This record gives sequence, structure tokens and C-alpha cells, in this order.
Amino acid sequence: MEGYFPPIFLLVLTFCSFASSALSSTIGVDSISRLLEIQDRERAPPSVQEVAARGVLHRLLPSHSSSFDFQIVSKEQCGDEYCFMIRNHPSFRRPGDPEILLAGTTGVEVAAGLHWYLKHWCGSHISWDKTGGSQLFSVPKAGFLPRVHDTGILVKRPIPWSYYQNAVTSSYSFAWWDWKRWEKEIDWMAMQGVNLPLAFTGQEAIWQKVFQEKFNMSSSDLEDFFGGPAFLSWSCMANLHGWGGPLPQSWLDQQLILQKKILARMYELGMTPVLPAFSGNVPAALKYRFPSAKITRLGNWFSVKSDPRWCCTYLLDATDPLFIEIGKAFVERQLQGAAIFKGMESGDREAVWLMQQGWLFSYDPFWRPPQMKALLHSVPTGKLVVLDLFAEVKPIWITSEQFYGVPYIWCMLHNFAGNIEMYGILDAIASGPVEARKSVNSTMVGVGMSMEGIEQNPIVYDLMSEMAFHHEKPNVKAWVDRYSARRYGRPIPSIQDAWNILHHTIYNCTDGAYDKNRDVIVAFPDVDPSLIAVQQEWPYHHGKPESRPVIREVTDSYDRPHLWYSTSEVIRSLKLFISSGDKLSSSSTYRYDIVDLTRQALAKYANQLFLKIIEAYQSHDVHSVTFHSQKFLDLVEDMDTLLACHDGFLLGPWLESAKQLAQNEQQEKQFEWNARTQITMWFDNTEEEPSLLRDYGNKYWSGLLRDYYGPRAAIYFKYLIESLERGEDFRLKEWRREWIKLTNDWQSRGNIFSVKGTGDALNTSKWLFNRYLSSPGTELITPY
Repeated sequence: MEGYFPPIFLLVLTFCSFASSALSSTIGVDSISRLLEIQDRERAPPSVQEVAARGVLHRLLPSHSSSFDFQIVSKEQCGDEYCFMIRNHPSFRRPGDPEILLAGTTGVEVAAGLHWYLKHWCGSHISWDKTGGSQLFSVPKAGFLPRVHDTGILVKRPIPWSYYQNAVTSSYSFAWWDWKRWEKEIDWMAMQGVNLPLAFTGQEAIWQKVFQEKFNMSSSDLEDFFGGPAFLSWSCMANLHGWGGPLPQSWLDQQLILQKKILARMYELGMTPVLPAFSGNVPAALKYRFPSAKITRLGNWFSVKSDPRWCCTYLLDATDPLFIEIGKAFVERQLQGAAIFKGMESGDREAVWLMQQGWLFSYDPFWRPPQMKALLHSVPTGKLVVLDLFAEVKPIWITSEQFYGVPYIWCMLHNFAGNIEMYGILDAIASGPVEARKSVNSTMVGVGMSMEGIEQNPIVYDLMSEMAFHHEKPNVKAWVDRYSARRYGRPIPSIQDAWNILHHTIYNCTDGAYDKNRDVIVAFPDVDPSLIAVQQEWPYHHGKPESRPVIREVTDSYDRPHLWYSTSEVIRSLKLFISSGDKLSSSSTYRYDIVDLTRQALAKYANQLFLKIIEAYQSHDVHSVTFHSQKFLDLVEDMDTLLACHDGFLLGPWLESAKQLAQNEQQEKQFEWNARTQITMWFDNTEEEPSLLRDYGNKYWSGLLRDYYGPRAAIYFKYLIESLERGEDFRLKEWRREWIKLTNDWQSRGNIFSVKGTGDALNTSKWLFNRYLSSPGTELITPY
């Protein structure tokens, strides 16, 4: 990982428990001014950044490669700030000449300027392929691009940094990526203005070299140190070791090669990558190599029986001299091909500690103001930056006096485990970063997206990335109207009405709850139905309270699905989507959205079906249990058919991409097991006790519903019916044993799933709407 630039190092703290105005400078920005100067000085030459930005254009819109001219300019030309400028090209005379001049302080700024122009002047939309891809047919042909104002457009960043990724994104989303997919993602980052991306790939190879060459450890000593390919994030964070492993040498080698390509492209575009640092996580064998070192065994992290094969990792005390020695060796190795801070600084004198887990201050009662201050002030001013990881829901900057003077990045977490759920807080995203930056004594230095999994809810990421360039709060309603027009290539009033409904329902979650998807289909309740009580609650329907039975579970084995909106309103939005389908059915972005919205409505309907089954069970109505259970299972099959209509909702690509990285049949089986296990049981289990992290990484993917979620539900319903027919208690142990066996068998299976969507999304959505959602009763579904 040869480095050309001073990187920022990420410290993952390990715990056992679970156009514009001038730059609004903040106290935080002032404190990192020295680092910003170094970044500017050490960036790739302007010519390199210009070529890299041109490559982004060529891969996105090759037909317009000659329509744009790119130029890197100094910060002085932007008022000593980071900016991009859009101007009519002075040389344009006829088709074939460059039409638009894009200038910026870095390659990222230039790429962001390209996106800004395509978005706001050409009505286009840039999205991940899985969420419908990019809508570019609204861009006029080369030679006929819209002109901007004669004076041009100047857009300055209100704050220097735009951060991207979470430590676990590398496992939930990036685990099986090759360079082709990474290249697309870096292009997307650049166009969204991301200039501070986490670069987590390939670190295992560095650790292997460090421990073998510097500390005389063998390959066998390291064999159980790392997790398998789908679980590397958690082995890096000292949560587990060995689970899903061991890592083949070919994996280590190819990931290191991939990381070099990733870092090189980031460098060429003018980004500053965030590299992992040493946080104390060490192999078990180190304790025997250095018996006098202060090495502690951590407690159990979510394993069922505290199995030492993969739980209870080892942590080296940060005050031990060996800590600094290992930290220095790791940083030096990375740059070749606080006690914690000293370990980084000794390897790179300009290193800065980016503390990712800023939210620990909110969830661990140990961290009171004196403890927070002591930790945050243990590193020199300007050498520590905190990620306010979940600021759109639980901002720490407000309650910590702006992290007691330490610079921080306002981050949107948004997604857990790569779950598929329509969810967001658009108003908070549009206002939160502006309020934080304008607050008294603000130490904010950037905005960020720190989701656990990507390729979902494109509207949320479109707005959040744009906040890197907004100085004032945008009008969200107007923004959403323009979003729908850009996403589908033209404005359609009924679709704009539908999105307005979604803005005020699905994308307006203000209850402060985590949005961890626990829909019954994908996170089936492991609970004895006799322990479920039916109570009366007063949810709201169209602003008016109404009484209805609500199931509340009296044990902790069933997390109720999160519902924060009236589903009757969402069904009305879906009806508008369907009625406009004839105008948009050829659009991949529309097909993705109608599948996702139909899936969302049906998933909440399935939750209600489950409640009816439980109510019938408690009433000893075996006929009703049988009827509604079959309806539930039919719905699962039908939803699988719906999801098969779009490439973004398929199991096949996840499994096939895992297998494609394998070098032999044994690796193919191992990698596929990793991929299947992460999205089902996740962690270990016994024959009668399921994983404590079961269904954490659940997915609404075609193939997964039909092949796993449906059969699992059928087992539970079988035991419900047998319980009533025999007049016996529900056999919870037998249910668990059969479900766990199903899961273990499925994780080791090698059946093939489609990698290409088939079916008509619009007609399938119409059919399912009429079958399940069109009756008056469904309009009474409300939050519970």
C-alpha cells in the first residue's frame, strides 16, 4: 500500500458490550487548518486529477466525453475555499467542440461539478445500479447541452470534508467486490463530493506481514485471528475471531492488490483515504510470545455458548510499550505497499485519529462528561476528529458541548446491516448539518454517510450527499418534487403527489427509534405464542386516534417490527405509482421503486397477517390459524415473484460474486457459506439455541424468500396447528431444532439462483395490489 499522501487513520474502539456564500468557518475547521494545508500540498498533480475526473465522465457518459473540459484550480481562485465552477466553454462554436468548462480545487470537486450540472441543468439522476442505475436519457445530445448563466456557477463547500462508509459496510456491502465494482463506487463517491472515504480493504494482509516479519509469528498462529470474508469487519473490531475462516492466502493477496488500486484511484481524484489503525486487537499467540505484555481476554460478544473458537478475543493494553511498537509497524507497512495515537504518530508524523464510534458516548453509561473530556482531550488539538455517527437521530454534538472542543463530522447512519427497508428522515437530513454548523462555537468539520449497508433508499443518499454543498436548509418539498422528475426523466404530477406522500410518511420517521428491520417475513419471531399478550392501544389514523388490538410480546425474544407511519397513506402512494406506470414502465429507476414500494406495503401487511394468526391461535381457532397461515405462505411466494422483477432484489448476485472470488472448489464452498450465513443465522448456534444475531443481516431478496424464509415460517405454523389439534403446549424446542437444522442445511447448500431479474414489475405490482391491498380492510393498517 505505497502512500503518496498523508492519510487519516481510523481507530475502531473495541468494547465487549453491545452557489453560495463564503465558507462558514468553525472552531473545528480552524483546528484542522494545518492538516488541510498538508492535504492540499500532497495531492496528486492537477494533470493527474483532471485525467481521473475525465475518466469518471467517460465511464458515465461516453457519448459526451468531448462535451466537457476539466480544470483544476487553486483554492485562491475560490476565495481560499474548496469549490467547483461551471461555465460555458469559450471555445464552443459547433457540435464536437467542448461546451461546458468544469473547474474545481480537486478532482472530486470537478466530478461533483459534473454531477451538479447533469442533475440541475439536464435533469438527470445518478444512482447505484441495484437501485435503478443512472437516468441519463434526459441529457441532451452532445452539441446541444444547456448553457449556464454568462457569469457561470460557483458552488463552495460550507465545510471541508465529506466522509463516507462505516467499518462494517466493508462486510455487509463490499465483501465480494472486484475492481470493476469498486471503480464504479469510487466514481459515485467522486460525483457525490466524497473526499474523505474509508479504505478498509486489504488490511488483513498487512497484519499478516507485520506479525510474521516483526513479531516472529507463524501462519498457524494467525489462522484463527481473522474471520471469514463476510465477517472481517468484526474480527478487525475484536468482536470475534475465526468465524467463517480461515482466510486463504489467495484471498489475502488479492485483497491487498485490490486495495492498492482503490487507494491509487482515490489519490488520483484528490481524495484523502481513511486507513485503519491499531486499536489493540491481537492474535491469541501473541500472549505466549510476550508473556509479560498487558494482554486481556475480552468477554463474550453475542456467541451462544462463549465458544473460545470464535469468541473472547485478546486486547493489548494501550499503555504497554508493545502497543506503540505494533502500531508503528502497522502504519509503516501501510505506507509502504493518546497511547493509541502515539502508535500511529510514530509511523506517520502527520497522522490524525478519526474516531468512528462517537455514538458510544450515548449508549455506554460509563461515558459521563468527565470521562468523555478525558478521552477526547488525551490527543493534541487538531489530531483527533470524531464521527457523530448517528446524528440524524441521536446527535451527540448537542449534548456534549460540541465534543468538548474536538472537531467532529456530522454523520447520517440511516441503515443497519444492509437491511432492505424504505426509511429515512429527509427533513432532519436537510436541517441537521446546517444547524450543527451554524451553532455557537461549532466544531463541525464535515458531513458524512456512515451507513452499515448501501444500495437502498436512493433518495436519502441523494439528499445527504448534496448537503456537502448546501449553506442553507433546502426546501425539502420542492427538492422532492425535483427529485422525482430527475429520477424518471420527466415530471409527472401523480408521481410527484406519490413522492410527497412518501416524504411525509416513510421518509419522515421522527420517533427516535432504531430502524432495524424486524418484519416478520425476514426476522421470524422465535417465541412461544402463549407468551404473547393482546392489548389495546391508540395509534393514529389520518391524525385521529382509533382503538385496535395490538400484540405486545412479554419476553425479549421478539423484536416488534418498526412502524412509524399510516400504511393507508403509503398504499395510496402505491396506487398513484401504479396508475402512472404506463408512462414509466420502461424506466429502470421506476421499476426499482415500484417493486420496493409494493414490497414495503406487503411486508407490513404480512406483519398484520402474523398478528391474526397469533390471535386465532390464542382463541383456539385451528381453522383460522390454518387459513391465515396459508395466506401468509402464499404472500411470501408472491413477494418472491415480485422481487424477481428487478436485478436489485436478487439473492443470486450476492452468492455468485462470492464464488467468483474463489480459487478452487473448497474456497467456493467456504465463500458461499460465508455469504449465506451472514444473511441468515449470522453467528453460531447449537442444535436447540439459535444465534443471538439471527436475521440481523436479513434481506428482501428473491430466492431467499422462496427458499428459506417461506419454509421457515411453514415450520412454525406447523407447530402452531399441531399444538391446537393435540391440545398441547407449543413445542418451542422442537420448532427451534427444526428451524436451526433448516438453516444449517441451507447455509451449506449449493443451489443456483438467478442473477438477472425476470418478470414485469408493473403488472406484478398491480396483481399483488389487487390481491392483497385493495380491500377496504387493508386501509385500517396503522402503526402499532
